[in-house]
Amino acid sequence: MESVAFIQWCLDHLNYWTITLLMAIESSFIPFPSEVVVPPAAYKAAGGNSDLNVFLVVIFATIGANIGALINYYIAYFANSRFGHMCLIDEAKVQNAEHYFDKHGALSTFIGRLIPAVRQLISIPAGLAKMKLSTFLLYTTLGAGIWNAILAAIGYYLQSVVPEEQLLSTVTEYSHELGYCFIAIGVLVVGFLIYKGRK
Repeated sequence: MESVAFIQWCLDHLNYWTITLLMAIESSFIPFPSEVVVPPAAYKAAGGNSDLNVFLVVIFATIGANIGALINYYIAYFANSRFGHMCLIDEAKVQNAEHYFDKHGALSTFIGRLIPAVRQLISIPAGLAKMKLSTFLLYTTLGAGIWNAILAAIGYYLQSVVPEEQLLSTVTEYSHELGYCFIAIGVLVVGFLIYKGRK
């Protein structure tokens, strides 16, 4: 109950620091939708009655997403064998993850940041496979940046057509449709990689 009150307080007092904090939470292992952070912030920025700038909203949201992704990455990176066995991860699975991420890690990280429910989890196999940190950060930043820019554009646009009380329901509808599009793109890419590998 206290955590819900804290999140509500952050949403009621949106600024660059609360955006960064909430997006770090969203991008870590704590389930929290980015749709309730970025679009309302962009909505307020579009209204011209706040100190928020829509471009800075995207930048700070992406910084927060990177912080959360790094938490997951390092938890997995430094996971000891006991933790691994608790998660049903054995040496063979780690080696398979390393082999996969050597070949397709950058693309998987980038696309994974755009797919609902995968966004928060893609950092874990990257950490387990000890993916190069600079590569991980580059593609995490690109994927998270694109997703945050899309959400900000939706929030900014809706300011002129939707009353504030309908914002979250409208954004959720848009984001679900976008999520399905990115899932379809992800399936096509994976299918192409499988086809290429067999060929």
